[in-house]
Amino acid sequence: MKSFWSYFILSLSVIHVNAQSPEQLNNWALQKTVPGITELRDFIAIPNDAVNLDDINMNVEWLKTAFTKRNFTIQVLETENTPLFFAEKKVNKKAPTVLFYMHYDGQSVDKSKWDQDDPFKAVLKKKVDGKWIETDWEELSIDGPEYRIFGRSSSDDKGPIIMLLQAIDALEDNELKLKYNLKVVLDGEEEKGGNQLPEAVAKYRDILQADHMIINDGPKHLSGKPTLVFGCRGNTRVDITVYGTRVHQHSGHYGNYAPNPVFMMAHLLASMKSPDGRVIIEGYYDGIDLNNEIKERLAAVPDDVNTIHQTIGIAKPEAVGNNIQEALQFPSLNVRGISAAWIGKEARTIVPQDVTAAFDLRLVPESDPDRLKLLIKNHIEGQGYYVIDRAPTEQERMTHPKIATYKTGKATLPFRTDLDSETGDWLSAALKKGLGEDPVKIRIMGGTVPTSTFINELNVPAIIVPLVNPDNNQHSPNENLRVGNFTYGVQAFLSILLNEPE
Repeated sequence: MKSFWSYFILSLSVIHVNAQSPEQLNNWALQKTVPGITELRDFIAIPNDAVNLDDINMNVEWLKTAFTKRNFTIQVLETENTPLFFAEKKVNKKAPTVLFYMHYDGQSVDKSKWDQDDPFKAVLKKKVDGKWIETDWEELSIDGPEYRIFGRSSSDDKGPIIMLLQAIDALEDNELKLKYNLKVVLDGEEEKGGNQLPEAVAKYRDILQADHMIINDGPKHLSGKPTLVFGCRGNTRVDITVYGTRVHQHSGHYGNYAPNPVFMMAHLLASMKSPDGRVIIEGYYDGIDLNNEIKERLAAVPDDVNTIHQTIGIAKPEAVGNNIQEALQFPSLNVRGISAAWIGKEARTIVPQDVTAAFDLRLVPESDPDRLKLLIKNHIEGQGYYVIDRAPTEQERMTHPKIATYKTGKATLPFRTDLDSETGDWLSAALKKGLGEDPVKIRIMGGTVPTSTFINELNVPAIIVPLVNPDNNQHSPNENLRVGNFTYGVQAFLSILLNEPE
């Protein structure tokens, strides 16, 4: 049996279509899938933990070679932390300029949790009887699109970088020209929150200036349709510790007498959210106004409730909105972890000395992070707590029956571009022309990409064009990229590169 890719490449000789039709772009993308996957494997092989500068520098060297090979002008933009990699192709001064943002760093890995020896040595797998089974790279058969490439950053975010490079190669192979000036900026610490970006973007403002910005990160809509996302939520953190005794106490000697901070924390957390999941801290949702027009556009997103619930394993959602798109328009208050004493084989019969709850707050444009964090602090005080930003002193322990340490982190701000913006209209038309169907338009996604600095500093409208499969396990063990999504990504990039913004 001919390979899937050979079948389609040979079909070029008998398919007669207009240049740049969806069929033509798909065939060009198919031609670039196998070489692109080979290049992606090489890229994945370079560890890219955002906390390891040696890893990051090795990735920069690889990027220099890859982009220079495509005749980009490149620069390494040094920052106070990890560098930004910048590449540019100029058409002419009068043409518009589009800035693409992606990142080349990745989350840390625990190799023991992966179903392969080395997360940085990509493997190809196919599903057999409901299980992912490793197979030889030569086995990309007619079912090739459903195969998966497993490896750290295969989808988040090295895959999209290689998709862009392969689209540039396809333009060269077919003697086609870019329709605008192209700039690419690749972040080296997106997974750490992009803390270097505010100073770096201000410093390199003239280099990065553009008329439109495209962010290639995150997964496509669950429906599998082409997707445009017009914003992302921001993020900040809060850590709260409440205290019982000075040290852990014997639960027989002091049970029923020494206050248990776990129950104290449970009551405090319960005071923050209603049983149906809405934040009940006074003023937390202030400023959110979803009028009928917005609600209609949110409801138009083709979300399948049953699929969502089956995918994440729930019977009923929280009642923050009438649907998942409405829920994402509000700031969240999420407990991401709780720590108190020991459990399992290490469990001890004690009254714990303290308990810490770690929160993340997903932000929307209407929610000021400092205001939300102050509301939380005021709420804790309203529950009778003496709130401080450090461990309590002996005198404070003897004076205050309820003590809470309250600490916060920096904020990554959200952004949102209007659904009817010129950038949105251009990208919608380009994807419709190149892919043959209208894209799903999502007002704001739940996750966070640290790009608001670019948008605010450069005064540039930005839209996210996600390319990878929704079930890619990003940030987790067994991260993967569906082969069909790689082909789709090349075709999507071709659609955008071949259509000039108005």
